Amino acid sequence: MEAYTSFARVYDTFMDNIPYQEWAEYIKGLLQTYEVESGLVLDLGCGTGNLTQILAHSGYDMIGIDNSEDMLEIAMEKKYETNLDILYLLQDMREFELYGTVKAVVSICDSLNYILSEEELVDVFKLVNNYLDPKGIFIFDLNTQYKYEQILGERVIAENREDCSFIWDNYYDKEERLNEYDLTLFIKEEEDLFRKYQESHYQKAYELDTIKALLLEAGMEFIVAYDAFTRQPPKEDSERIYVIAREKGK
Repeated sequence: MEAYTSFARVYDTFMDNIPYQEWAEYIKGLLQTYEVESGLVLDLGCGTGNLTQILAHSGYDMIGIDNSEDMLEIAMEKKYETNLDILYLLQDMREFELYGTVKAVVSICDSLNYILSEEELVDVFKLVNNYLDPKGIFIFDLNTQYKYEQILGERVIAENREDCSFIWDNYYDKEERLNEYDLTLFIKEEEDLFRKYQESHYQKAYELDTIKALLLEAGMEFIVAYDAFTRQPPKEDSERIYVIAREKGK
């Protein structure tokens, strides 16, 4: 699982179309449905801390974990600007450690799609189960196989801004269910000088039945899956789904 490096510098610029406030309201609604209205919450794969910040503003005691030092540096800058008491940890989600348990774990922006094998995904689920309070809640999203095959696969996305540009090449392997992202970035270093950066990342598509089986193997209880940002079951053309699971015992 590769960490974002150069892309971290411009991540928030290019992700300014994501309605984080609306996403956070949806997640808060799910948390409250399962009576998690305060207390410790872990944001697993927190990136630059956009969701972490909003949940902290809402009264949750937030911990953020990410394996990208560059992303966490930006998250820390936001923390100091807002004076919020957030604990950020530079850790790989496949082997993260906490000082105690939390009421809930959330993981959004397809962070778990970056886990490329079922064995490693089970490891993540086991760790989540281990660090949840009894009957604690795990909420996470996933890009769907439909999205990789029909929306992203074999598609080039490009965007040009005043101080940065990117070219995002997608290649989807249906047999392996792997999507390769090849990123080419042009970031302004000084007047009329742009530096080129390149990095590649991979995501894996998982069927919902596989996720259910892996949660069970990890000792967790699958509760429900939703078409993203609704309370409706996933559809054949759902691009993103949300899964809710519960700690079932250590």
